[in-house]
Amino acid sequence: MATKTQKYNFKEIEDKWQRIWDEVELYRAADSPDPHNKFYMLVMFAYPSGDIHMGHFRNYIIGDAVARQQMMLGRDVLHPFGWDAFGLPAERAAIQRGIHPQEWTLKNISVSRDTLKKAGISFDWSREVTSSLPDYYKWTQWMFIQLFKNKLAYRKRGFVNWCPEDKTVLANEQVKDGKCERCHTPVIKKDQEQWYFKITHYADRLIDDLDDLPGWPENVKTMQREWIGRSFGAEIDFEIEETGEKLPVFTTRPDTIYGVTFMAIAPEAEIVDRLNLGGEYKEQVEQYRQKALARSDIERAAVTEDKDGVFTGKYAINPFNGERIQLWVADYVLAGYGTGAVMAVPAHDTRDFAFAKKYGIPIKVVIHPDKNTALDVDQMEDAFVDYGPMVNSAHFDGLAGKEAIGKVTQYAESQGFGRSKINFKLKDWSISRQRYWGCPIPIIHCATCGLVPVPEDQLPVLLPKVKDYTPKGRSPLADLPEFINVKCPGCGGEAERDPDTMDTFVCSSWYYLRYIDAHNDSEPFDKDKALRWMPIDLYIGGITHATGHLIYFRFFHKFLKDIGWVTTPEPAQRLFNHGMVMDSKGEVMSKSKGNVISPMELVANHGVDVTRLGMFFVAPSDKEVLWSNDTLTGVEKFAINKFYPLVNCLRGSQPDLKQYFNRDKLSADEWKLYIKLNQTVKKASDSVEKLQFNTAISALMELTRDFEPEKVSNEALNDYVILKAIQLAAPMIPHMSEEMWRQAGFEDSVFRSDWPAHDPNAVIGDTIEIAVQVNGKLRDSVSVAADAGQEDVERAAFESPKVVRFTENKDIIKKIYVKGRILNIVVKG
Repeated sequence: MATKTQKYNFKEIEDKWQRIWDEVELYRAADSPDPHNKFYMLVMFAYPSGDIHMGHFRNYIIGDAVARQQMMLGRDVLHPFGWDAFGLPAERAAIQRGIHPQEWTLKNISVSRDTLKKAGISFDWSREVTSSLPDYYKWTQWMFIQLFKNKLAYRKRGFVNWCPEDKTVLANEQVKDGKCERCHTPVIKKDQEQWYFKITHYADRLIDDLDDLPGWPENVKTMQREWIGRSFGAEIDFEIEETGEKLPVFTTRPDTIYGVTFMAIAPEAEIVDRLNLGGEYKEQVEQYRQKALARSDIERAAVTEDKDGVFTGKYAINPFNGERIQLWVADYVLAGYGTGAVMAVPAHDTRDFAFAKKYGIPIKVVIHPDKNTALDVDQMEDAFVDYGPMVNSAHFDGLAGKEAIGKVTQYAESQGFGRSKINFKLKDWSISRQRYWGCPIPIIHCATCGLVPVPEDQLPVLLPKVKDYTPKGRSPLADLPEFINVKCPGCGGEAERDPDTMDTFVCSSWYYLRYIDAHNDSEPFDKDKALRWMPIDLYIGGITHATGHLIYFRFFHKFLKDIGWVTTPEPAQRLFNHGMVMDSKGEVMSKSKGNVISPMELVANHGVDVTRLGMFFVAPSDKEVLWSNDTLTGVEKFAINKFYPLVNCLRGSQPDLKQYFNRDKLSADEWKLYIKLNQTVKKASDSVEKLQFNTAISALMELTRDFEPEKVSNEALNDYVILKAIQLAAPMIPHMSEEMWRQAGFEDSVFRSDWPAHDPNAVIGDTIEIAVQVNGKLRDSVSVAADAGQEDVERAAFESPKVVRFTENKDIIKKIYVKGRILNIVVKG
């Protein structure tokens, strides 16, 4: 029999078990796991901007509970952690404090690491990575060079997103609602030479392979499909009247080609500079371009925005009918989409219709709703945008829909001025940053040899420590001759290093692979170890990364597969997005609002396990949490006053936890308890698999409530129930469970015991008959489990043909259930 427990001293017990777990290296992952019996549990690594907040805490305890249960399922578990340590926030914070970004970053890492250890999160700290340290970014630079060698990293000049506050370029994914996602400054366009990764080379695979990810949330997959934006259509070659230059235009509606009355060109499109504009047109277009470039892409493309533009005085020729088409510059066209020019069909596009009405441009109907309905331009209040038979379209008249699109496209191909085309909204990833605190780009600029990668045996290109790293609109590294000036590795002549640093998302696009082999000095990771550990079995993080990191790391993984470094087509089999943690009024927690709650304050006052239990219990893991400290009151009473004292009820029988009990060996009350236990085991297992820990806790609470030791004479069953309950609770309240397990007489960790399996013959209790009435008249009786709820009874009733006969096609007004006796269904009609 277990020694009677003292009052639960959470600080003493939690400190003790954290120390013991560390000593026995409970969380240390195997170097060479069985690939058929491994579990790679990954939470998104953290940006070290300060101590962890409630959102971090929720993220990490979800992953921790999963990792601990997987240990109990006998898996080789990899549960690593690290730091996304480069980037603008650290640099900005360091500037404000007058210190170096490295000092600020490493200090925050130290604080957060200590916090996570105090929180008892089961990270394997032997695999910790920090992206701002040379032993990591050496391999980020190696990744860049592999992309460069495969012609997937390149430089080009063009208009980029520019944050005036941070004085750096932003990728499209880092612009939210037209503003810098970090400082919320309106983003403008700037003409600049930049490094890009050719992510568009993988656009088809990035979309198609989403179908092979059943473990990813549908909303994330939808967001990625829409962001990549694959469109099927045709590319038609119009011709500039004056110069004869071809102007290819992509359209998803080639069946409207005869209705084109103008073309709209993006202000930043290069073709504008080749139109030979003169006089007032040149001045007007230049003024308009400057105004347009000060607006964000979001504003320019918004459907609700009033569209404007300026006529260039030039024309293009429609290759289908030879008609002259007005050329306009309009900022609702974005240079990144297609060729930066669109054919405008006012009669059949709402935006073009409004634009044509505003500027008096002709409107020509070429599609009718059907063969019996004709459109009158003078009566139209908006465009007709649906499919229908072609009219006023030469020999294509009468064709409609897919057939019309196909025939028009085939004709363009046969005449040599068009072709089938697939277009994407996704643009190549701009990765140059004109800031100091980032990974240096490992390229040397040589006047003779051109762009030359730094030899791999000379990596890493170290980020020099500088005194002045404030943003100036160009990289601070450009002002360091001792860094910039080098010899060309190719010809030995004078050359210069690239002064820019990489987007921090590059660092986070491959970190999950470094965890597999974190201390390898000769390669980014060992291929055999990657073969054993990959793919990630569960990846947990916020949905805010859906169209940023979660696309980038898929791109990197596919590239690494193509060059033979990994074998799986995708990095993660299952993705889970946890809900945000808000304050009790539903507002985002922030220091400026004064509503931030530190999880470690709660831990100091209530203990790690009670704080975890409160976060798990308050809501399903994928739902938003409105946090109040009052949440802890109920779960604390349960844990301290009801669950922990169960260990005092042990009778020292040491039952075989792999055995099942026979009904004829148990009393009626004992059999009922045994059924309740197995129902709890099944519900808890199913709930943990779905990451719905709140229902697992509810099941444990019910079991604890229904367990009455004085009614259990079978000592083996008594102890069996208690020990199984401890095992079920262990992933959620690990310290308390480990303490109870030790008090029960076990020397080894509860996390090295076997996760409970339910007895399939003891999940459903005794059955009872429930009378089913329809409008007060008995129509049938159904057999259900004795402890069935109303929902189960109703389900059984509506499966009865006799009940269906009197309820089918009728309105159900209400259902009245008298527990254990009768269900009356009231219908109308």
